[in-house]
Amino acid sequence: MQRLFSTFPEGWPGAGLVFLRAVTAIPLVHRGIAGLLLTTVSALVLLQVVAAGAAALLLVGLWTPVAGVLMALAELCLAISQPADPWMHILLGTLGASLAMLGPGAWSVDARLFGRKRIQIPLR
Repeated sequence: MQRLFSTFPEGWPGAGLVFLRAVTAIPLVHRGIAGLLLTTVSALVLLQVVAAGAAALLLVGLWTPVAGVLMALAELCLAISQPADPWMHILLGTLGASLAMLGPGAWSVDARLFGRKRIQIPLR
């Protein structure tokens, strides 16, 4: 899994990725929950739930490249299926694809699972 990420930036770049993940994920999770509670099950609601699930993974930084691509594809399908106002879907899909390319950052589950490890070799 290490090959999927170039680095796990810390400091200001890492904080920027945390904010980017939060700003991208929170509206999608909210919309997915609202879609489940307010409407009957349809293909659009299923796409919203898929996007919300991927956004939840992005929020904690787990499987970031996969979740970002999945979110971008779901938002692209939603933008095509709702031609009246596709711009929010295009924006969120672009943010998901950007996060898939940038990686999770140092403050994520991916960094804890797959980040750089310190190996100490004992003296003989």
